[in-house]
Amino acid sequence: MVVGVPHSLTSTLADIIVRGYAGWNSRFALKVLDQVFPKDAVIQPSLVIVYFGGNDSMDPHPSGFGPHVPLSEFIDNMRQIGEHLLGLSDKTRVIFLTPPPMNEKQIQIVFGGMVKGRSNERCRPYAEALLNLCREINVKGVDIWTAIQQQDDWLNSCFTDGIHFTAKASEIVLKEILKAVREADWKPSLYWKSLPVEFPFDFGVPNSITLCDLELNRNMRYEPDTVSLCEQELTRNEQLESPPPTARL
Repeated sequence: MVVGVPHSLTSTLADIIVRGYAGWNSRFALKVLDQVFPKDAVIQPSLVIVYFGGNDSMDPHPSGFGPHVPLSEFIDNMRQIGEHLLGLSDKTRVIFLTPPPMNEKQIQIVFGGMVKGRSNERCRPYAEALLNLCREINVKGVDIWTAIQQQDDWLNSCFTDGIHFTAKASEIVLKEILKAVREADWKPSLYWKSLPVEFPFDFGVPNSITLCDLELNRNMRYEPDTVSLCEQELTRNEQLESPPPTARL
């Protein structure tokens, strides 16, 4: 899966384009890379999030077909993908997500013999090698492999079928991406609070949703440890307001 965020087409903060295809691997992605991200495009993305490795790390199929990609080829493919994306523009940033772990027993229960060749033992080296590559080519790496396994009861709470994520696991991934973007030393910053808003939420329409309301809601859900400027302003205003008059009996 490849996600591109253009920096010149913002509806609210940014437009997010999701491109994902079942069974794809880094080998397939490399073949269409120039078509999906042409270097001569007038508008280039500010951020591209690349997510491969789960299919690549499957056991080779006896027929010679299937999504398996040898580890050495996988890393070479990801290197080429990263270098191509970094070359799109001076402001294009790249994040690689590692392949995640899986619940092997759940896969067996749900799919039986229909899905074979997936195991954490085979997937782990792909995640570790990808993080090493990220450091080598200066691409931000998000360690989904570790983040998922740090959750309590992750085997039962993070997968719908042993492979695909539940809402809880998706939120874990989102928080890790937000953390990576927030901490990245990118100029300009791509952290969502730093992005300009193209159109305001509140046009003076009664009962309209304000940017402040949305920001508070999003912060509380995905970034509970941070306090937004909006929330600080609300707190200060509450402190400045005079106390209500004492009711008379």
